[in-house]
Amino acid sequence: MKILVTGFEPFNGQTVNPSEQIVHRLTAPEGATLVKAILPVEFKKAAAQLQELIEVHQPDILLSIGQAGGRPEISVERVAINIDSVKSSDGSKLLPDNAGHMPVDTPIEAEGAAAYFATLPLWKIVEAIQEKSIPAAISNTAGTYLCNHVMYVGLHQAATQYPQLKAGFIHVPFLPEQIKHREDRDRLAAMPLADMVTALQAVLEVLATL
Repeated sequence: MKILVTGFEPFNGQTVNPSEQIVHRLTAPEGATLVKAILPVEFKKAAAQLQELIEVHQPDILLSIGQAGGRPEISVERVAINIDSVKSSDGSKLLPDNAGHMPVDTPIEAEGAAAYFATLPLWKIVEAIQEKSIPAAISNTAGTYLCNHVMYVGLHQAATQYPQLKAGFIHVPFLPEQIKHREDRDRLAAMPLADMVTALQAVLEVLATL
């Protein structure tokens, strides 16, 4: 059993990204090999690097992790959609990637499926996290930014080239240090890094049994 786990570099002016810190701290569960990688927050480079990682390592499982600032729990994503957009859902803000790219409602794969469902056991994952007394839930939207992009690319690779590959995505909250100086900190949720690592380590234990 080989598990490829990816996180992201910091973005949007932040100096840390919890997904990166989590990946560095994860250890391989018994009976599995763990391959770790940190992806750039750039649409083109992230896709290319992920595709290369899959080709080189031929993993059985791809677990990607990203930050969803403001969410209070670990979010296990159900679906990725074939759209890149840096525009907020109300149209009021644009968030370029770290290379300054700003796609708006652009297909990830011109001939790709409209959406792909995660192929990991979502409820088993949620329950394994909750058993550690850490809040977790299934999410039905991975957004339209880099997290959705990477989830879609991974599932597209599995659907079109690597039928043995099971893939999915997990969002994690802000770290406490990311919000402590923000004016809106009283309205934002955060989670200690130790809890996030415990949660994702529990996820790996589930995946190692597949």
